[in-house]
Amino acid sequence: MKPLNDRVLVKRLESEEKTAGGLFIPDAAKEKPSKGEIVACGPGKLNDKGERVAMEVKPGDVVLFAKYAGT
Repeated sequence: MKPLNDRVLVKRLESEEKTAGGLFIPDAAKEKPSKGEIVACGPGKLNDKGERVAMEVKPGDVVLFAKYAGT
């Protein structure tokens, strides 16, 4: 899969099984993680002059994203 323009494909990273205090989190209480690894990214967006602006991220980078970002 190859995203177009300034789009990225993100794979969610698994959430922690245990808290910092040592408590285990049951599956029912876990939230979807808002942290992921970039799998693929497009070549970048075209600016007003028609020049391509390169992406600031690359595959392999770990990113944070909003809970309801993207579809």
